[in-house]
Amino acid sequence: MIYKDFQDLKLSALGLGCMRLPLKDSSDADIDVDQTQKMVDYAMEQGINYYDTAWGYHDGNSEIVIGQALKKYPRESFFLADKFPGYDLSNMPKVTEIFPRQLEKCQVEYFDFYLFHNVCEMNIDAYLDEKYGIMAYLKEQKAKGRIRHLGFSAHGSYDVMKRFLEAYGDEMEFCQIQLNYLDWHFQDAEDKVKLLQEYHLPVWVMEPLRGGRLASLDEASAAKLKSLRPDESIPAWAFRFLQTVPGVTMVLSGMSNFDQLKENIKTFSEERPLNDTEMSGLLSMADSMASGVPCTACHYCTSHCPQELDIPSLIKLYNEHTFSGGGFIAPMALSALPEDKQPSACIGCRSCEQVCPQQIKVSEIMADFAEKLKA
Repeated sequence: MIYKDFQDLKLSALGLGCMRLPLKDSSDADIDVDQTQKMVDYAMEQGINYYDTAWGYHDGNSEIVIGQALKKYPRESFFLADKFPGYDLSNMPKVTEIFPRQLEKCQVEYFDFYLFHNVCEMNIDAYLDEKYGIMAYLKEQKAKGRIRHLGFSAHGSYDVMKRFLEAYGDEMEFCQIQLNYLDWHFQDAEDKVKLLQEYHLPVWVMEPLRGGRLASLDEASAAKLKSLRPDESIPAWAFRFLQTVPGVTMVLSGMSNFDQLKENIKTFSEERPLNDTEMSGLLSMADSMASGVPCTACHYCTSHCPQELDIPSLIKLYNEHTFSGGGFIAPMALSALPEDKQPSACIGCRSCEQVCPQQIKVSEIMADFAEKLKA
């Protein structure tokens, strides 16, 4: 197992994400406790020492199951991360209630790492609102030793992350972002990494395989990667990419079965960063995979929209939503917009289309987006 330095700690470069634990049936709440215990035992045996859970994972059962699975091991032998569930705005006034309950559920007296969960467009105002006392309370818990290291995770845009860091950057010790070779350009992950470097914050990675999307590729893409590294598995390419990105300290993978766990541990037995040719080939392939509506964000359209819609931003979200086949990222971002700025607010006047250099049928895209969001 590769280890990375974080302050005075040695963290396994691969961490076990506890959002996709093995299940007994199709219910996300019904975790297979026996299989989870076997996976944790094997992970500990092979040197994984970082475990990441959250209040909402597996309908609230992830904390309970992972806490029980780790209970048999000395507390100093593993690092446990949990998060304040600000992805649900109704939780904002409840930090003094939720945090102690999380300790109880995990059967620990402290969290090694604790995060503001999912800083995004929807909750940034609430997270920064002092009336909820979230930062003050978490700083107090850190002073008491019940939090060892404080950070945040973010699915929001670059601008949202920057706003959070401008307010709380001095208190943050690490940041967890969605980072993989597909999202390097598609989700502006490259710029987000640079932003964290400006604040001297190490990078924690979530969704290294994009929810499994990068674990298997179409025949042509797989052949291209095989031509560059014949001995490398397709899933390993995602991890080798991360081993090439400066500042990446922790890579979390939500492994839901024993085979995935063993394969990933094997990959993390060595570092094999990509050379320039391999990186260029991988990102070129990723850009073609994530191609969508070819908006260049020139903003000619916005000056001609009677509804004053931010059309380039909406198209970017449309591309994400279409590529992912749905998901939560686009609805989450759109939830921060008033109704008159949503895709459904497009009146189909086509004024924007008259000035679009790419000849994009904006009115059709907005109508399709509105329909997709209803599904």
